[in-house]
Amino acid sequence: MVKKSTTNGISDPNLENKRTKVTLTNSGVENARGTYYSGAYTSVGYDNSFKLDRFKENFKINILSESANELVFEMIGIDAPIANALRRIMISEIPTMAIEKVYIINNTSILQDEVLAHRLGMIPIKVDPRKFNFKLPNKEYTAEDTLIFQLKVKCEKDAVTGKIINETAFSKHLIWVPTQDQEEMFPNEEDRPRPMEDDIPIMKLRPGQVIDIQCYCEKNIGREHIKWSPVCTASYRLQPVISVDKSIKGEKAKELLEKCPKKVFDIEDSGQVVAARPLDCTMCRECIRDPEFEQNVKIERVRDHFIFSIESTGALKSREIFQEAIKIFIEKCNIVEESINKLVN
Repeated sequence: MVKKSTTNGISDPNLENKRTKVTLTNSGVENARGTYYSGAYTSVGYDNSFKLDRFKENFKINILSESANELVFEMIGIDAPIANALRRIMISEIPTMAIEKVYIINNTSILQDEVLAHRLGMIPIKVDPRKFNFKLPNKEYTAEDTLIFQLKVKCEKDAVTGKIINETAFSKHLIWVPTQDQEEMFPNEEDRPRPMEDDIPIMKLRPGQVIDIQCYCEKNIGREHIKWSPVCTASYRLQPVISVDKSIKGEKAKELLEKCPKKVFDIEDSGQVVAARPLDCTMCRECIRDPEFEQNVKIERVRDHFIFSIESTGALKSREIFQEAIKIFIEKCNIVEESINKLVN
């Protein structure tokens, strides 16, 4: 007979482990699918339905590392569909500014016009997109929805030194051309629109070759084209939990340490092997390839503990990208709630 549950979970340890963790074995992944049905564990006295008080108690966000363009944090207490929704929003629904229209006045280089235009579109533009509006179709360009950059480079050979000047056109050659009152929008020099990096190569030139181009930046989202995505990568993984049986000691312990390519394990003074660096584990399962170790090493992932990694292109800081994703997610939830209320009423 199975005991009744406590408020924190199911009292039966095997069933609770199945509910809360994903197990990796030598042959594959077990129990990968989550259980979201509210009555799944009614027979053992556990209510699996969503409860706001329980969510507030368990939900946590901890920042593990942060820089301007990279953020790693853990989010605890949510289900995979919510984590994946946030990831998809960060990739495809947060607007940025990117080069959309390219007017080629002169291009005597070897690079075709359409290839050149595509390369220009993929250069991340450092500017706050929240200062601009979405450009409406078939409307004229305005200072409120468009940025203009000029790319004018001529490759020459110095008559005295023989050195080739402007052999490569870089992103630093993209010069912002303010229109109307745009200079007032960016009073500080560091906030003015520019390519994220100055050393992105656009094309190679030979002496005598010229490019003269006007580029028009528009605001849009990554769902329309990946050039508008604010992230290089936005991913998550589940928190690893690795346990080693106490019987692994001595030479066996040293052998286990050598098997792990990421050096996750350490040997304590007592001789017991512990997973000292579980976050470094890539789930390669080298430590359980040997059937003997498979019986004594348990590799699991916590089902509601996500480790997010956000790498920004530079248009927005990684922290800002996550904050914007939360706002968009809340808007989507409000739309769903309004639609349900209309159906009910």
